[in-house]
Amino acid sequence: MAEILQKDGTWVFDGDALRLTPGRDKNVSLFRKALGELVVPLGALAGVSFEQGKRAGRLRLRLRDGADPLLHATGGRLTEPHDPYQLIVESDRYGVAEYVVDEVRQALLLDQVPADPVDAYLLPGPSVPLSVSAGDGTASFDGDQVRLEWNWKTEDAKAAAGTRTLALADIADVEWQPAVGLENGYLRFVVRNARTKTPPKYDPHCVELWGFKKDPLMALVAAAVQARLPHPATATATAADVQDARSRPPSASSAPAAPAEDDHDALLRRLRELGELHRAGVLTDEEFTLAKQAVLKRM
Repeated sequence: MAEILQKDGTWVFDGDALRLTPGRDKNVSLFRKALGELVVPLGALAGVSFEQGKRAGRLRLRLRDGADPLLHATGGRLTEPHDPYQLIVESDRYGVAEYVVDEVRQALLLDQVPADPVDAYLLPGPSVPLSVSAGDGTASFDGDQVRLEWNWKTEDAKAAAGTRTLALADIADVEWQPAVGLENGYLRFVVRNARTKTPPKYDPHCVELWGFKKDPLMALVAAAVQARLPHPATATATAADVQDARSRPPSASSAPAAPAEDDHDALLRRLRELGELHRAGVLTDEEFTLAKQAVLKRM
């Protein structure tokens, strides 16, 4: 077991997973404290590094693309104080940090963990229920519904629409953007068949953020919802199926070769996935039919 304890937090590696616990020091961000402890399975890691500085160093984890709903929801826009995959290391603990790096790298090598993207989340995302108040409203999520409530700072026309309740099945996407410079940030829920480019100030499905201390906490809500939406790799694969079906001619002169048994099982699983996406409303009737035809032609 490899372990490093710092004011910024504690990292423990047992060979199968890294347990990341934020520190209690006053300099640890509110976001990391609210996120709490993370358990990162070895299979979710793409790499680890340690950077030395004159006064302090920094441990950094790199996760495989698509492994963590938090990273997908924030799109790399969490700044360093809030990034849970970094740890500030005091200069007298450099040797311990290097030992942790060596142990993780050796485990990745022994287990032959690839660094390529994954097609399913390997971390569960923030626990629910949760509720965050920041900017012009409060966003709450219980695992099934998102509730948006407005405060006295909300623009009048937006507040007049009243409290919004969105079922998870009605949400196509979630977007989180921090305030940068003179640009305000936002937490936006993209509703199926109701996509809009309305500015966050007026969008009834959007909480506007102004760059205050609690703004990053809205990323917790974004990640919790993202963890329960179809994985982006699934949506990409579905779009590819639809495009493949549209590009094929109505009839083929030659029959495709029979797939191997393993391929046949994979195609059956793909059909089940498409059916689930169709029932959930992710795919329209036309998209489902086209995607299903594309899969059936491969069988």
